[in-house]
Amino acid sequence: MNIVVIPARGGSKRILRKNIKLFHGKPMIAYSIEAAAASGCFDKIIVSTDDVEIANVAKEHGAEVPFLRPAEISDDYATTMDVMEHAIRWCETEGWDVEVVCCLYATAPFVLPEDLQKGYQLLKGGDVQFAFSATSFPFPIQRAIKLNEHGSVSMFSPENEQVRSQDLEEAYHDAGQFYWGQRDAFLKKLSIFSPHSKAVLLPRKRVQDIDTPEDWELAESLFSALKLVQ
Repeated sequence: MNIVVIPARGGSKRILRKNIKLFHGKPMIAYSIEAAAASGCFDKIIVSTDDVEIANVAKEHGAEVPFLRPAEISDDYATTMDVMEHAIRWCETEGWDVEVVCCLYATAPFVLPEDLQKGYQLLKGGDVQFAFSATSFPFPIQRAIKLNEHGSVSMFSPENEQVRSQDLEEAYHDAGQFYWGQRDAFLKKLSIFSPHSKAVLLPRKRVQDIDTPEDWELAESLFSALKLVQ
């Protein structure tokens, strides 16, 4: 059985109720639920939440909420791996034969069904424990600078100051959308960013963290721009 777990706790601080806040006319979490359903990859689409209102919205958009998440893994200190372990253990107590699992964030309005499909294919392609969304940095990380307490500038890697950008190795980062994993990999809480993982590369125009009100505004503008060019 393939399951997707969408973590969506109710206590978001910087953007109140962000998991169900309207984003271009529908609750933010609806985009993740709809992409999961359209991908055809999953036997169960589960939302893990501690919040009754979020649970009701999730159900309205086609997800299952078979449990409410315990308080001890719903605070600011709970990790995604804690949430995933709890969900997998719960499913198995119900007699579900869980094989592979996808963690899909509730604030991922740019995720596409085909991205999820690509991740699943990568996970099935050999000795792979995780497959996750990633994108490239827009500027060479080898040329990054830092500021000291007085505002003075220095480089993290001074040896690269005169190296041409095109001669520096391209770097990538987690896109914060989804993480496919083997059942045991989640339960053992293996590191995702390791050689046993593969990345589904996304264009930068479809990647935006949504942690602050400024992030939200940028995401809405980006979403509008993408709809204009479709």
